[in-house]
Amino acid sequence: MEKQKKNIAASVRELIEPTVTSLGYMLWDVEYVKEGADMILRITIDSPEGIGIEDCEKVSRAIDPIIDEADPIEVSYRLEVSSPGVERVLTRPEHFDACIGDVVEVRLYAPLDGRKQLTGTLSAADRDSITVTENGSDTVLPRSAVAKVSTVFEW
Repeated sequence: MEKQKKNIAASVRELIEPTVTSLGYMLWDVEYVKEGADMILRITIDSPEGIGIEDCEKVSRAIDPIIDEADPIEVSYRLEVSSPGVERVLTRPEHFDACIGDVVEVRLYAPLDGRKQLTGTLSAADRDSITVTENGSDTVLPRSAVAKVSTVFEW
């Protein structure tokens, strides 16, 4: 079932990304998840100016007929369009590229020098590793060691 959800999310991403991009937004993420009794197709968009409710409505109206026509989901679901928020999880290469220079929290699968969590500036990222700068010192982490990376908003 989990693989099927990922396939649906990937199919929907492929369907809607050109439209989202043509409207001037970045397609941050597509998730197809079960929450309670409901299936939710969650579309997350972003732009340099930020995202407001009007942006979400605009994208929702544009993509809803595209998804309906292609009909990639056999059961009833709820479509949600939202922003990634100020503290966002980085999962795709474009997320890391967009957040170079931002403060991030990195959680590791196993301790590194006695720590399973690092907080610092994301200074580099590629397919194989990410580099986090803490107190002027760079730590290069293999992607395979990283469980989760998210931005940190200084309140």
